Amino acid sequence: MKYEFDLVIIGAGSAGMVAGEAAPKMGVRTALVERARIGGDCLWTGCVPSKALLASAKAAYTIRHADKYGLPPTDLQFDTKAIWQRIRETQAAIAESDDSPEKFTQQGVELIYGGATLADAHTVRVGERTLTTRYILICTGSRPADPPEGLAEIGYLSSESLFELERPPASLLIVGAGPTGVEMAQGLCRLGVNIVLLEQLPGILEREEPAVCDILMERLREEGVDVCLDVCCFRATREDAGKVLHGRIGEEERSWSAEDVFLAAGRKPNIESIELDHVGIKTGPRGIIVDEKMRTSVKSIYAAGDCAGRFLFTHSAAAEAVIALRNMFYPGSQRAPTLVPWTTFTDPELAHVGMTSREARERLGERGVRVFEWGFDHSDRARTDSATEGKAVIVTDSRFRIIGAHILAPSASEMIGQLTLAISRGARLTREIVNLIQVYPTFSTSISQLAAAATYGELEKPIFRMLRRLNDIFSR
Repeated sequence: MKYEFDLVIIGAGSAGMVAGEAAPKMGVRTALVERARIGGDCLWTGCVPSKALLASAKAAYTIRHADKYGLPPTDLQFDTKAIWQRIRETQAAIAESDDSPEKFTQQGVELIYGGATLADAHTVRVGERTLTTRYILICTGSRPADPPEGLAEIGYLSSESLFELERPPASLLIVGAGPTGVEMAQGLCRLGVNIVLLEQLPGILEREEPAVCDILMERLREEGVDVCLDVCCFRATREDAGKVLHGRIGEEERSWSAEDVFLAAGRKPNIESIELDHVGIKTGPRGIIVDEKMRTSVKSIYAAGDCAGRFLFTHSAAAEAVIALRNMFYPGSQRAPTLVPWTTFTDPELAHVGMTSREARERLGERGVRVFEWGFDHSDRARTDSATEGKAVIVTDSRFRIIGAHILAPSASEMIGQLTLAISRGARLTREIVNLIQVYPTFSTSISQLAAAATYGELEKPIFRMLRRLNDIFSR
């Protein structure tokens, strides 16, 4: 059968854009379908606006606390409207360059606007147009999860609406202490917004290593964020000009009020409107079910990014999209990534790759796991930067093979790459890492210090003392 296209991509977010850029370079006749704006969640409601906000917030915090660097602190007064304007200007600059529609059309991609639905395994409908294609790649992303009962009635903010405002509210109740909630709590608090962070679990950032989470939580509280844990919210009301959440902590009933509520309690895949059931694509609680090739239950249809529910990150979405293309058009196959690092971009940053100490012990048992910690109060770079409160935690198996790494440091997102590579290559802390020379002075020097401490600790064991004595005897 002759098809109009080799590939139709549904969704021009992180995964769809990468696929749309790579496919024509492979000689693939490609159509890219988008119902709204090129760039998806990352550009318009996620990574770009939030990181622009955090950059402004960090600058404001540094000016206020300049005495840490021997400079006079300033009681900074500013208008948050200008910060929101800068966010929009940053988005526009990216939309006009890297994420512009012309970038794709110039490469030969046919860009089609409208809502897409699946007619069969090789047919996509967009409005009145019918597209036939050899393969389909679904990259429809995700959106904030539905609000709890009562919150929809009084209204709330999410990542999709916060950056559409002229300026942030004067006070905010943030529901959910995952990465989005924690980043927004610190950033907005530094910009003068009165923040209460509500979390139903006993700690923030449930997927992270507790040893570093506890330090970060104390930092949030020191900066003025009211962190409330073990919160059960059961009612939302509107009172005067504000909004109130009613609930309890343990047996104590509590109420929290603010100008508005920001919901940061999970995400939901965007898969309802494309009519997956027409072609029999299987789905689960996290989205479209895919195999290790990123292929759905229908051979000609693949999915990548948030809608596939594997890892909800821009960088993993891009990797999945490229792997899907390779598996469509090249012989052999490549497996989807299972080792994906991520970072919560607070100050300091919290980076993660592999297993936490708890996950490792559950899988390998108590005796099969070793955990090594190194505080940045031992780092010369941290001292010079007045940033000594962080910590590195490395998890290994019983043979010192690295299986997890967690870093709380100003540059943690830049450091985690070397440990991701170490895990993927099966590197040992006491061999490859201890012999890796790091630039001095950097925060990465602490990784070598941690590895050295682990190695020399082993060398103090009786068996190694005996080996040294034998070496002394035979070398005389």
